[in-house]
Amino acid sequence: MDYHVKDLSIADLGKSRIEWAERDMPVLRSIRERFSKEKPFKGIRISACLHVTTETANLVLTLKDGGADVYLTASNPLSTQDDVASALVKHFDVPVFALKGEDTDTYYMHLREVIKREPHIVIDDGADLISTLHREFPQLAKKVLGGMEETTTGVIRLRAMAQQGVLLFPIIAVNDAYTKHMFDNRYGTGQSTVDAIMRATNRLIAGSYFVVAGYGWCGKGVAQRARGMGATVIVTEVDPIKALEARMDGFLVMPMSKACELGDFYVTVTGNTSVIREEHLQRMKDGAIVSNAGHFNVEIDIDALESMSLSKREVRPFIEEYVLKDGRRIYLLAQGRLVNLAAAEGHPASVMDMSFANQALSAEYILKNHENLKRDVHTVPIEIDSMVASLKLRSMGVEIDELTQEQVRYLSSWELGT
Repeated sequence: MDYHVKDLSIADLGKSRIEWAERDMPVLRSIRERFSKEKPFKGIRISACLHVTTETANLVLTLKDGGADVYLTASNPLSTQDDVASALVKHFDVPVFALKGEDTDTYYMHLREVIKREPHIVIDDGADLISTLHREFPQLAKKVLGGMEETTTGVIRLRAMAQQGVLLFPIIAVNDAYTKHMFDNRYGTGQSTVDAIMRATNRLIAGSYFVVAGYGWCGKGVAQRARGMGATVIVTEVDPIKALEARMDGFLVMPMSKACELGDFYVTVTGNTSVIREEHLQRMKDGAIVSNAGHFNVEIDIDALESMSLSKREVRPFIEEYVLKDGRRIYLLAQGRLVNLAAAEGHPASVMDMSFANQALSAEYILKNHENLKRDVHTVPIEIDSMVASLKLRSMGVEIDELTQEQVRYLSSWELGT
């Protein structure tokens, strides 16, 4: 296939929305301007598996302006914005393979389409592209110079591959860049998840019990935004350090076995499987609203919910009502998939500006340094991280201090004391 999108007639709307997002992405814009002049990716093929959103479109166009042939597919069956996918095909001549609501077979067919382009560099979000490339196309994987991974979930999977010695090319863990996870994960996931729940349900958050499973950077953001909306926030954790941090931040902390009796809203953001299980669902309130903001739809045991239920129906877009055998109703949002991208628009462009600036610069770094990188998962070089932060501050009109020569000498000295 040359491309596979839902409807080219909506491409003009997508183009307008891509342009609107670009206004809030000044860091990526400055990189795009340099890439347009230097063409660092001339002759390079890049296959990307990302959420097909307006912000992603601007990353794709940055790489394309840098000379790359870019092929894009979706990293989640429900996260694609069809008008954006169509706009990239019609107005920018980018091959896109993504349909909102596609089934699993179509999803993997699309992954194979971008793999068959024999990429030099891959960009992934969740590691489905990279794992499929290794599993089904090992000869093509050996030709890849390197790749980047956008999510916590994907980095976990790729580190497991590296530890087992099966990773065939170096990976830059873009998710672990300070200017990614401290901002995208916290402020982006926080705002977009609460936004999605409000759009989908139109329920009042103030005065509710809001359960957040996981207190990583994403969980911190969701908990902070829910508290800002007036909820009493309960955090569940398995890590004692993160649990202690959540309590010190002023949140209630308890195991899910207790939280499941209190919550009105639930959000899982752990990157792990079976976080909300049958024993929890059995004890939830009538009308509990359950959602997931982790990458895969494995954090909520949907099979258990199905087996417990007498009936299921869609009561609003992205809301399925499960009626249990005792008459209680549990509402599952977005089929347990990424609620912030399925039921809303995902992260605001201004925060994705930093994440995708890291992606663009990491792609350039791989191109220049792949021969010296081990087949492992690498952190984003601190020089790139600091550059992104500096460019962002400059775009916001914020100035900061610089170390004086005396301060530089003091920090590098051991002789001076009290």
